[in-house]
Amino acid sequence: MSGGVDSTVAAFLLKEHGCSVTGVTMQIWDGAESVHDTGRSGCYGPGEAEEIKSARQIADRIGIPHVVVPLAPEYRSSVIEYFRAEYMAGRTPNPCVMCNRRIKFGALLDKLAGMGIEFDLFATGHYARTMRGIAGERNLLLKGVDPLKDQSYFLSHLSQTQLGRVVFPLGGTTKAEVKRFAAGLGWFDLTAVQESQDFIDGGNYSALFSDREMTPGRILDTKGRVLGTHRGLVHYTIGQRKNLGLGGGSDRPLYVLGMDGCSNTITVGEHGELFSRELRASSLNWIALESSPVSPLKVSARIRQQHREAPALLTMLDDHTAEVIFDAPQMSITPGQAVVFYDGDSVIGGGTIDTPPGRSTSA
Repeated sequence: MSGGVDSTVAAFLLKEHGCSVTGVTMQIWDGAESVHDTGRSGCYGPGEAEEIKSARQIADRIGIPHVVVPLAPEYRSSVIEYFRAEYMAGRTPNPCVMCNRRIKFGALLDKLAGMGIEFDLFATGHYARTMRGIAGERNLLLKGVDPLKDQSYFLSHLSQTQLGRVVFPLGGTTKAEVKRFAAGLGWFDLTAVQESQDFIDGGNYSALFSDREMTPGRILDTKGRVLGTHRGLVHYTIGQRKNLGLGGGSDRPLYVLGMDGCSNTITVGEHGELFSRELRASSLNWIALESSPVSPLKVSARIRQQHREAPALLTMLDDHTAEVIFDAPQMSITPGQAVVFYDGDSVIGGGTIDTPPGRSTSA
């Protein structure tokens, strides 16, 4: 429970359906970084104290027990350090995907068991659905019915064991329906509820890095010519146009095409150079399949949460790497981000994008 609308409605619905419910809130902020509470909500930062207070109050209103689970060391080692390492390598991390697999659906449940808290199923406010396997069949992950709020992308790295223990009460509803239900409860000022969250309070990722790790470097064009100086790789991602600090030196807009952690350089180019038909993916996780497909497989692939799925052909290059070739070029294929493979509403599996073939992020 975060104290927000979605987790509140999920808990309330379960209680109304006769379930014995315990509200659980993770405590992951330990004050190690200079993250300032700007009022702009995030998953990690000093604003967590207010969220825990809100979750406790909501649990009291619903009439369920509430437990705060300390997970700061686990979160730091599994999410913060991963986030830092990916940016320093010139990749754009996806902390939500990592947190779901290793913390929210992993370490949190292990810690609850260690605390002696028994449960049959673990519920969250995600907009997704599951189909539980019977007699050895696979546990499936399906999109939420609301196409604007579907969060199956962020859950694509969950294991079969994790999917077998989870339930998503909001997966069959729309956000509009949840808001109407919450309005009827009268517990929220829905005009003040923030719809989206940053990874950390205020969105200032640089707070997670030392001054040494924020070393400026060269901005290059695709021919290796120096155009300017960047402020540190953490401030950039593939496809970025704003705040490049290049002034008026070009008569055409320039975009980030690649980042190289070894040389601490950023490569920029024109809009058309952002498009590619190919990517390679590793760290693969299969949900609907027992193992990697032997033959090329037609899929719909999503390269980021807000990206429209696109038809593609998935081919395994070896046991750990897949090549994905899209029917049409896709914009801003970004190393470090998740790619998720769908068959209709069903998640086939997912992986982590590596450097797209044909475009090097090296200077």
